[in-house]
Amino acid sequence: MRSDDFRPAQRPFVVRAERGYRAFLPPPLPPPVVIGPEQWRRLSDADRAIGELSGVARTMPNPLLLAQTLARREAVLSSRIEGTQSSLSELVLFEVERPVGSGHDDVREVLNYVRAVEHVLAPNRRLPLSLPLLEAHAILMDGVRGGHATPGEFRRTQNWIGSPGAGIDTASYVPPPPERLWECLGPLEMYLHADRALPPLIDIALIHYQFEAIHPFLDGNGRLGRLLIVLLLVEWGVLPGAVLDLSAYIEPRRDRYYGALMAVSTHGDWLGWIDFMLEVFEHQARDAAARARALQELRDDFRRRVATTRASGLLPVLVDELFRVPALTITRARDLLGVTHRAATQNVEKLVAAGLLSEVPNSGRRRLFLAHEVITAVEGRSLE
Repeated sequence: MRSDDFRPAQRPFVVRAERGYRAFLPPPLPPPVVIGPEQWRRLSDADRAIGELSGVARTMPNPLLLAQTLARREAVLSSRIEGTQSSLSELVLFEVERPVGSGHDDVREVLNYVRAVEHVLAPNRRLPLSLPLLEAHAILMDGVRGGHATPGEFRRTQNWIGSPGAGIDTASYVPPPPERLWECLGPLEMYLHADRALPPLIDIALIHYQFEAIHPFLDGNGRLGRLLIVLLLVEWGVLPGAVLDLSAYIEPRRDRYYGALMAVSTHGDWLGWIDFMLEVFEHQARDAAARARALQELRDDFRRRVATTRASGLLPVLVDELFRVPALTITRARDLLGVTHRAATQNVEKLVAAGLLSEVPNSGRRRLFLAHEVITAVEGRSLE
């Protein structure tokens, strides 16, 4: 990392590590930046969109279903930003089948992200950057590539960012050296628990940059940093649940995302970063609100399609489950309904007959079923 790549005002934060290489030590939040009229306009638009999404989510009969469905979409796309290739269909089929053995590394990584989200949003947990965040990292890295990278522990060795094969001397960015990591993490944790002086969306943008600049784990920082955004939106009461899938907007614009992050470090361009994040918040809030309405309409339609005199009273239970995990096995249906295997088979086959489920060709012993309409509603085209 070259100090010449940093503007003069940022060079004091380029430090020498004990081993002699250069690293960046991000100064504590908040930054000395004046929010201008353009940012206030963007904030107003983003706040309005977030408020609309919050209203839609709070008035849904079961907002938890929406949160769990969109959390799976976010898991797929947030992992894709880091190079993990998996689809929502592959995720939910893996989730209900839970095959053993190797060959499923990518989808296992995505499922770990879902489990990590569920962990940090669980009731009766501590606040961010305390034990649950470390546990979330351990969950994220459990049994997958990168699992060697001290899961659940802040790093004790140096990491860096650069082109494939780049060493620390040619890296484009080197985060704080391990011996100075807590000089950055301590103030960040204090800032998280301090009284809020800035609007929540701007504060979350600042905190996300700071987390990424510190890069406190050997691996998984990007996914955990985006998970932290979701956590703070819920923690601070901005949204009632994990209903905002930011990675759907970031993933196709990852160059802008990484470029804006880097420009804060090298040029102190906080306004450019805030502009980008407010754009993300606004666009995805509007998209998620539209997607939530579509999912609610589809759920109502599914319930109408099974509400016949000959239909089992247990079918609505399975319908709701399809809006949490849009895949099913006979065994899963049996456990959800508390019935015999034969009764579960009959109920699943009624959903197939009603067009709600399609059987997926499968070489294993279990029969697998997928709710294609739910998948389409979740994965459908985003707003332009």
